[in-house]
Amino acid sequence: METLGLDPGEVTAWIASLGIESQGALRFDRIGLGQSNLTFAVRDERGHRWVLRRPPLGRLLPSAHDVVREARVLAALEGTDVPVPRVHGVRIDGDASLVLMEFVDGLVLDRPEVAGAVPPLRRRAIGLAMARTLADIHAVDLDATGLADAAGPRPYAERQLQRWFSQWERSKTRELPELDGLTERLMGAVPPQREVVLLHGDFHLRNVIASRENGNIAAVLDWELWTLGDPMADLGTLLAYWPERGESAVDLLAVTARPGFPRRDDLVRTYLDLTGRDASALGFWHALALWKLAIIGEGVLRRAMEDPRNRAAAGTPTAAQIEALVAAAEHTADGAGV
Repeated sequence: METLGLDPGEVTAWIASLGIESQGALRFDRIGLGQSNLTFAVRDERGHRWVLRRPPLGRLLPSAHDVVREARVLAALEGTDVPVPRVHGVRIDGDASLVLMEFVDGLVLDRPEVAGAVPPLRRRAIGLAMARTLADIHAVDLDATGLADAAGPRPYAERQLQRWFSQWERSKTRELPELDGLTERLMGAVPPQREVVLLHGDFHLRNVIASRENGNIAAVLDWELWTLGDPMADLGTLLAYWPERGESAVDLLAVTARPGFPRRDDLVRTYLDLTGRDASALGFWHALALWKLAIIGEGVLRRAMEDPRNRAAAGTPTAAQIEALVAAAEHTADGAGV
């Protein structure tokens, strides 16, 4: 019997072929609030655990949800200062490809009740550790890890704008002139690219596992959007996912407005103190990240409409929430002079 795109017997046989020992029947449970690639906790009868990833179900957009490409960067980062789960095996099968990886225990602050149980001082430690971990990601030696060939010759901002607007055109469920107008503004304000580093592409609180002991980052997850480009792009993404107290959080599940979490300025200061980088274009990247989140949300909405099995525990973004993201991006662009 298939469960959310998995044939348990077939997957169990594949895992055994990797030389991984397990006891009894394996159990597959959907985990996480992510609404792109499907993620499962795999457990045997003695409590051993692994994590399995596969693309979502239904019609996929070109180049999206590539779990095999995600496995490549995880393998390349093993042994670097960037904490990532170890990859146990990859099965290449197009839209049904699978990646089995190490289970990393720790805290994932993806729900208000989880964040609420963490003391305020630990919340601050986790936030600042994220800024330090982002600096480590951007310090990865691309030649030593074999990742230097991962991006095309065009500047990253231009690639992002073209790629994601193309995704919007393919996935939109309605016309949204405000997004079209914002796209034109961003295209006309692209900052010069000064350096190229490894980018996570979707770096935020729900995509890391924090240590239960000290708040350090134990693992960085969900690398499906990784690429090479301007480091301010990742920092802008972190800010886009980090609402503060007194703000209306576009992401209804965001927890960073709770007491104890550092402010966005604290994250930026920690990162810049470690890297010495120029943040003059950060407002552009913050606006672009919000714009991209709106497009990603529209893709999630469309996939859920086409195949309800893709819905995650977090539910599905609504048209109103996506439009609120666009409005937030417009406000941020105004403040940055875009």
